Amino acid sequence: MTEVINTERLALRPWEESDVDFIYDLYSRWVVQRFIGTEPTVMASRSEAVERLARFKAMDHPIHGVWAVTRKEDGLPVGTLLLKPIPVSESEAPQASDDIEIGWHFHPDHWGNGFASEAAAAVLEHAFAAGLPQVLAVTNPANEASQSVCRRIGMEHLGLSKKYYDSDCELFSVLNPGVDS
Repeated sequence: MTEVINTERLALRPWEESDVDFIYDLYSRWVVQRFIGTEPTVMASRSEAVERLARFKAMDHPIHGVWAVTRKEDGLPVGTLLLKPIPVSESEAPQASDDIEIGWHFHPDHWGNGFASEAAAAVLEHAFAAGLPQVLAVTNPANEASQSVCRRIGMEHLGLSKKYYDSDCELFSVLNPGVDS
């Protein structure tokens, strides 16, 4: 079960059925979706949000997860934080990757508050406490805001890569300081 992770201002918790309208609101916005996937599309119906919620809830793993990021002060959902295996591009390897990625999607009403950096740093701490040796992040080359978050949470920019998602991505990495490499 995905555990609750708390920060000073945020609670990262498992998704609930009552979050479906937030999911629809978040992922139906082009400004959010424009950097997600090789062919970005917006969510077109509430039923897609129901399906996405089911996928989020199905990721039941002691380390990996997809969390609803909420403000502690009022419980308002503000975004999504994920920690999951990252798919290798089909041209790179026929098998699944053992690499783990961190990622985030935040509602534009809450951009500029430091929530992505705060939530991502807490999930990195969770990942490293669980013994993960390394966490990666990939961003669309034009997504400078997410690249800034990567740098703020201590990730090193490794350059442009086609290794994941069958797409050109800016690749970032951070090693667990408590694990010998």
